Amino acid sequence: MGAHRRKCDWCGSGTPIVRDMDPVNTDYQYWCEECARALIIKGDPIETYRELEGEPIYGRLLEAHCTLKRFYSFATA
Repeated sequence: MGAHRRKCDWCGSGTPIVRDMDPVNTDYQYWCEECARALIIKGDPIETYRELEGEPIYGRLLEAHCTLKRFYSFATA
């Protein structure tokens, strides 16, 4: 399945913007913007991730909504 056809693993309908590179459950690796925002607001952000759209959408979500000051890793490989 091509990346452009993949859907969010949580909601099943959104286009993924981020991939969790170290998921607790491998069934949930790809997240759309809305579901990723919900994770951050809930207090369970993705810590090691890869942006999928070529823009730092998830990074901006972390900056805007994350109150926890942890260290996050952007996976480049």
